[in-house]
Amino acid sequence: MKIQISDNIIKHYLRNVYFINGHSYAGKSTMVKMLSERYDMIFCGENYHDAFPREQLSRWKQPGLCYFDTMSGWEEWLNMTPEEHWNWTYHTSQECIEIEIPELIRLSAGGKKVIADTNIPPDVLREISGYNNVAIMLCEPPDICATRFFDRDDPDKKFMMNQIMMCKDPEATLKNFNSWPLYHPPVEIDWYNTGFFTYIRSDFENDTREEMLDALAKHFGFCKA
Repeated sequence: MKIQISDNIIKHYLRNVYFINGHSYAGKSTMVKMLSERYDMIFCGENYHDAFPREQLSRWKQPGLCYFDTMSGWEEWLNMTPEEHWNWTYHTSQECIEIEIPELIRLSAGGKKVIADTNIPPDVLREISGYNNVAIMLCEPPDICATRFFDRDDPDKKFMMNQIMMCKDPEATLKNFNSWPLYHPPVEIDWYNTGFFTYIRSDFENDTREEMLDALAKHFGFCKA
């Protein structure tokens, strides 16, 4: 028998969890961090599914999450075609949902609010959460990360660039890597019409963090509108 849990039960147990999803480079990670600190919430940054023990993953049941354990090297991953990368990302995100939901239930069980930088897609969030617990952050233009991904000076970006520079043809690999965000599959999320509260970031030159934080805090009901 395949175990299934009804959405109304999951929604009840996730009532203290707040989700932010949307485009890369929209400020999701920054906002989740700032909100957790400002309002004393449990912080769930990007890839919080990593809390699940890797040795408990199955390469047959979670092939996407196990890919990095089975690939020949970083060059293989970095040279996926845009279509191959999108397919891998999509299937991996589906695997992550099965980990992230119970992890969020566990973290919120004590009654403390949780804020999550999530990849759980809007169609699933509609089933397991509510309007006031979800925010979508978008970029205008939406593909800006294709040109500004490496502008952010953090260890992950440095590691990725180092791996690119170690490939046989670094220039071609970098061009391929930057083409991933520009790929639009036949079926993709319509981020502008999710039905959830949406904040669009269009200013990438000035510090608008406090403005963004205020809008999100009011939406989530952490402060008065």
